[in-house]
Order: sequence, then structure tokens, then C-alpha cells
Amino acid sequence: MAREKPAPEERESVARNKRARHDYELLDTYEAGIVLVGSEVKSLRDGKANLGDAYGIVKDGELWLLNCHIAPYSKSGYVHHEPTRTRKLLLHKAEIRRLIGAVERKGLTLVPLELYFKRGLAKVSIALARGKKLHDKRDDERTRDAQREMARAMSRR
Repeated sequence: MAREKPAPEERESVARNKRARHDYELLDTYEAGIVLVGSEVKSLRDGKANLGDAYGIVKDGELWLLNCHIAPYSKSGYVHHEPTRTRKLLLHKAEIRRLIGAVERKGLTLVPLELYFKRGLAKVSIALARGKKLHDKRDDERTRDAQREMARAMSRR
């Protein structure tokens, strides 16, 4: 009797933080679970989330996601959740310790990159990041333009 291959990990993206790679130098990424209430999950399944102003903090040995906007679910009745409430992130204890050390000692920032569903569970991809200065952003833009010009030159040949 032949065994079937397990299905590949389906990853249904809900929201992305497009400015994160522009404003920050990403050092390391982690996948974290996120504690949500029922109407928030329904709203996420509708794709109504925004990570634009969101960031992570460490408080009392736990990780929290702040300013992540999840719109109230329209069909939830009279009880709605607060759209930008603080939500707890779920990681392994060793990962939390590593992140706490980096954030407190090195002065790094926790930046959410993407909010998605993986095997039916809501997850957030969070990165340990260092803020870029204006001249760093300009350097990145110059190298990107140079790469584009080289690709054009090679395609003409």
C-alpha cells in the first residue's frame, strides 16, 4: 500500500508590510503564532488587515504586537473587537530569550513582515531589524538601479 505525500505547506497571505525592507535592514526572521479572538480571525480571512504602523515589543518576558490594524468583522453582531489592540505573539522560549537579548542589549527593533494563514492557523512573520539611515536608503537605490541597467545591457546582447 503506497503512502501519499503530505500536502505542501499552504501559505495564504493576508497582509504584507511593504515598507519594512525599505526602512529597515532585516537581520533575522521568525515565524510566530498570534493570539486572536474569533471576529479577528473572520476579518483576517476576508483580508482586512494592515501592518503599516505595526511593531513588536518585549514586556514581562513576552512578545507583543502593537498597532496591527485588523478591521472589525461586519457580521459579528453588536460585539466588535478593538481594531488596533495589543496582541500576544507565540514563540518558543529559546527564541523569545534570543529576541529579548537582541532588543534590549543591541537596540534592535521587531518589525512584522507578513500576516498569513498556515495550515489554518494565523501566523506573523516577524524580523529583527536595524533602522536604516537616509544615506543607506540612497545607496540601496543606487545599487538597485545599477543592477537594473546591467540586466538591460545583458538582455540587449
